[in-house]
Amino acid sequence: LARFRLPRLVRSFCASTTTKNISKTTTAFDVDDSSWYQDVITNADLAENSPVRGCMVLKPNGYALWEAIREYLDKRLKETGHRNAYFPLLIPVSFLGREAQHVEGFATECAVVTHHRLRAVKNPDTQLTTMEPDPDAKLEEPLVIRPTSETMIWSLFSKWVQSYRDLPLLFNQWANVVRWEMRCRPFLRTTEFLWQEGHTAHATAEEAMEETRKMLNEYERLCEDLLSVPVIKGVKSEMEKFAGAVQTFTIEAMMRNQWALQAGTSHFLGQNFARAFDVQFSNEKGEKHFVWATSWGVSTRLIGATILTHSDAKGLVLPPRVAPTQIVIIPITKSTKQTANDQNNDLVLEKARQLKQALSSKFRVVLDDRQHLSAGAKFFEWEKRGVPLRLELGARDLARGSVACIARVDDFPTLPELVAVSGPQTGNRFSIKIDDEAQTVQSIETVLNIFQSHLLTRARSFQQQNTQSVDTYDEMVQLLQNGFVGFIMAPWRENSVNETAIKTATKATIRCYPLHNQHLAVGRKCFYSGEEADHIALFARAY
Repeated sequence: LARFRLPRLVRSFCASTTTKNISKTTTAFDVDDSSWYQDVITNADLAENSPVRGCMVLKPNGYALWEAIREYLDKRLKETGHRNAYFPLLIPVSFLGREAQHVEGFATECAVVTHHRLRAVKNPDTQLTTMEPDPDAKLEEPLVIRPTSETMIWSLFSKWVQSYRDLPLLFNQWANVVRWEMRCRPFLRTTEFLWQEGHTAHATAEEAMEETRKMLNEYERLCEDLLSVPVIKGVKSEMEKFAGAVQTFTIEAMMRNQWALQAGTSHFLGQNFARAFDVQFSNEKGEKHFVWATSWGVSTRLIGATILTHSDAKGLVLPPRVAPTQIVIIPITKSTKQTANDQNNDLVLEKARQLKQALSSKFRVVLDDRQHLSAGAKFFEWEKRGVPLRLELGARDLARGSVACIARVDDFPTLPELVAVSGPQTGNRFSIKIDDEAQTVQSIETVLNIFQSHLLTRARSFQQQNTQSVDTYDEMVQLLQNGFVGFIMAPWRENSVNETAIKTATKATIRCYPLHNQHLAVGRKCFYSGEEADHIALFARAY
């Protein structure tokens, strides 16, 4: 965990929330999973609505999660030769029209700027002043607020690429984008969101495809190593692929309600954008060729994926590597009516400070020594915030030379012997010796690593338990009628008309053609049409 050093640090999406009105309860997941999700976000103080419909305010606790994701991935991108850049937020409308599939895919989601200034207008009856677009300031060409940056970037690549010596171009951008949404959910689907988008240009199709798959693997690593979210890598169907792509690769995760969530995508763009923007290079023989392209991205949706994968009836659960606070230390002090209690309290507080100093060398630690809150109130607050490990230190613990530890999840695994425990472990409660500072730090590190691995193992097991295979459409319908929700694997022949019919009838879509099991389609019939199958398709309800 030492290598994951990070900077320190809505019941309803349409209602403001502050730490002062944190709910005392979380809606039961089985009663209303949507309200449960909003409660988890509100009670952890991650985000709230903004005055603009569909846009959220990322509060410090929520933004710290994005910082953790960004820091992890940015390091990996630089290690693999990518460089960060920044491109304009505003894109000429004509740019989008130069790649036909691309403009068709994003046309209905674009926010458009038509004027470059406002003017003040006074109402003669009310004498109130309002603002309106100045008719004399209408732009010659409207500008689109960035929904994605392919068109802007490829217009510039046409200037930057002349020779094979200029290739490859490996660019990444950390930015915000706007895609007008009618149904919004914090972190999962909002009008404005934060993301990274990679854009690369290559001399050959093979190099571009290698890049596409490389970034898919990086996204898998990000989800599983940092967020403990298991994913299935696959290829999107023709109907579901990115507008303007030749092929879209995806990572799909299963959420707690057994729905799928697209956690990241990597696109092989072929030469579509190169041809649209005339991006050519001269090879070693002086011959002109269009370049080959990729684009890929993940967004703040990964925060929603983490919440929906791990959180429970008590609230937020965070993997240690991404948690803004990994450990909270709570001194247990007594009433100061007696002099002896004063002395014991001083000793407890002093030891708590020493423990924080020792642990802060490797971990993100908070010492909660607030006097106006009871210990129970502190337990409740930090539990809601998803802190992986709570340490309780009182006079009795001090006398035994140990600290009481409570892991955030109830099903915490049995600890191995290498952890210096004091006394028996009871579920997620155990004590760790604190008389040897180095040993204490090592024990805590082992505990957090076990926590991280446990969340991934638990989530992967959940995904496997809620995945079924079928050979016929009737089997799929029967499964759904019996109440099954989850991933359904089926032999499939690519057909957009049939795909639409299944979506209409069942609300399930093809999330991907999983890379790991495509060999199972050989010699089988499509479960829907009866034709020769060319894929194994993963069907699921999705966010």
